Amino acid sequence: MLDLLPDLFDHDEASLQLLRGDFRQFGARKLFWGEVVTVKCFEDNSKVKDVLAQPGRGKVLVVDGGGSSRRALLGDMIAQSAVDMGWQGIVIFGYVRDVAALARMDIGIQALGAMPIKTAKHGVGEIGVPIDINGVKITAGMQLYADDNGIAVSDNALDLSFLG
Repeated sequence: MLDLLPDLFDHDEASLQLLRGDFRQFGARKLFWGEVVTVKCFEDNSKVKDVLAQPGRGKVLVVDGGGSSRRALLGDMIAQSAVDMGWQGIVIFGYVRDVAALARMDIGIQALGAMPIKTAKHGVGEIGVPIDINGVKITAGMQLYADDNGIAVSDNALDLSFLG
C-alpha cells in the first residue's frame, strides 16, 4: 500500500484536490494521512512548534510558509516533538533542516526542500486559519493523503476499505 494516491484518484477523483508543487519526502513514513490542522507563518516557526507540542494522533499539520526558501520551518527537535505527540505527518509549503535526522523519524514529512538556517522566533503566525497553497484552499478539519506520488486533500475522510 505504498502507492495510495493513484488508487485514491482512480476510486474517487471527484472528492480530491491535488496539492501541486515540488514537494519532497523527508520523514521515514512515506505514506500518511489524517485530519488537517493548519498554521500560516512566514520565516517564524513559533506556531509550528506550539502546535506540534500538542497531541496529534490521527492528524497532519499543514504549514503555509509562503514557499520561502530563506529559513527552515522545521528541524529535528520540533519534528521529534511531533513524533512523541503522535502526529501522522507534516506538510510544509516551505523548507526544513536536519534532513538526516528527519529521515530516521517515524513520521511523514513533505516540504519543498532543505535549508540549514533556522527561523527567528517572535511568536508570529496563525493557527487554524484557512490557507491557500498553489490555488488549493485548505481548512482545518479537511483530510490529507500523502505518499511518494504527491499530496491530496479532501473535504471529508475517504473510505479506504477498497485498498484491502
